[in-house]
This record gives sequence, structure tokens and C-alpha cells, in this order.
Amino acid sequence: MSRCHLVALDVDGTLMSYDGVISDEVRAAVLAVRDAGLHVVLATGRGVHSAAPVATELGLTEGWIVCSNGAVTARLDPAADNGYEIVRVVTFDPGPALRTIALELPDALYAVEDLGLGFRVSADFPDGELSGDLEVVSWEELTTTPATRVVIRSPDSTPELFHELVERVGLHEVEYAVGWSAWLDLTPGGVSKASALEEVRQHLGVQPHATVAVGDGSNDLQMLRWAARGVAMGHASEAVRAAADEVTGTISDDGAVAVLRSLLV
Repeated sequence: MSRCHLVALDVDGTLMSYDGVISDEVRAAVLAVRDAGLHVVLATGRGVHSAAPVATELGLTEGWIVCSNGAVTARLDPAADNGYEIVRVVTFDPGPALRTIALELPDALYAVEDLGLGFRVSADFPDGELSGDLEVVSWEELTTTPATRVVIRSPDSTPELFHELVERVGLHEVEYAVGWSAWLDLTPGGVSKASALEEVRQHLGVQPHATVAVGDGSNDLQMLRWAARGVAMGHASEAVRAAADEVTGTISDDGAVAVLRSLLV
């Protein structure tokens, strides 16, 4: 048996394709690792309302999930409402960051996570981009609601322009991850998938050397560095691959499967 006792897995682009499909091979590999006694922890930017159904689809009904890029940690429990119990929430005041970015991107779309439900939004987002209940609210409500996660979306912009914007305005006190499209996630300062996973690791009594993480996005950088064995997906950006100890196949190759199977050797 591998020395790994805890494996942290990103969802979108790692276990699930960008069109929302989890292959039978990925599902079988995840369950094989779970059945071998390892702690399988989903670590995702998704809100808990969206992450918990993914866990169910994978066959995971117990254990831990890290959501909202580390701002929310929940324990899967089939007896609980919606199949999970929220055990830790970290929020921040989104107002300063939202007002700063709005000066640069007045036509952008803004969303503040509504914990366990969905999002409060400044206007309608493109279909399918946000999950859960969506409620259009005033700018004042959006900027004064304590948030676990904020999303900024500019359909006419690019990831490169977002990177330039973040550097130019100097976002402090929040963590950010620029997605594969013109999409920016903000979470509380000092909070990441890695910080939440470290708390889970300590709670479970897993030694630091017995951790593995697999991911593909900029919001996975700290998680890959946190794990004793950080594995980047083959389609990840150069920066993400450079942060990892190794690189596996792409999402279209089910690259996570090879990593999961290696934990059973």
C-alpha cells in the first residue's frame, strides 16, 4: 500500500470534464482509493451546494469536502440535510475589492456566493456559468454582504487583461485566482484550498508526508505546493505545472486515473 493517507482532488478539469462529465474510469478509481482506506477530499472552487452533488455522483457519501477555494469546509453525511454539514466558514468584506474592480470594469458581472444556496448577482450571467439559486440584487447589497467567495466575470475581456488588472489595482486582503476564461475568483485573505486542507489533515491525524493533491487551475497552485506529492494535469498552464512535483495526462486522457491507481500499488 502507498504511503499516501489523504488525497485532495480538484473537480473541474481534473475529475470532471469542462462539459460536466465524469468518466466511469475516474469514478471507479476514486472509489478504489476510498475503499482502500485513504481519505478522499474534494477540493474545489465550487460552492458547497454544487460540490456536494459531485461527491454523490462519485459515490462519496462520507468524508470531507473543501469548497469555495477553501473558504468553506463541510463534512459529508447522508443523514444530514442535503447530504452534508458545514463545519467551517470564513468570510470577508467584498466591498473594497468590488468597488476597486468596478472602476476598471464597469460593465463586468459580479456575484457573491450565497452559502449553501447559490449566488447574489449584479445581473444575469451567461447560462450555465453559475450554479444554484441566482438572485439579482442591488449594488449596495452586493458590496455589503459578507462573502466566502466573489466572482467577477467580463465576457468581453481576457484572462491576460484580468491578470494585468489585479496587478495594477493591487488587491490585498483577498486571494484571487484567474480562471481559464475572463473570470476572477476572490476569497478571504490567507484562505486557499491549501489552508483548508491543512486543517482537515490535522483533524484526521494524517502526517504531512502522506498527502497527495491533483489539480489543473491557478486556484490549485497552493494546494499542489502543500501536498507532499503535488500532481498537475497535463493541460494545466505552465505556472501550475511548474508548481507541481509531477505532471500526469490531460482531462481528455483521464489523467487523474493514473495518479489514483498509483496510490494502490
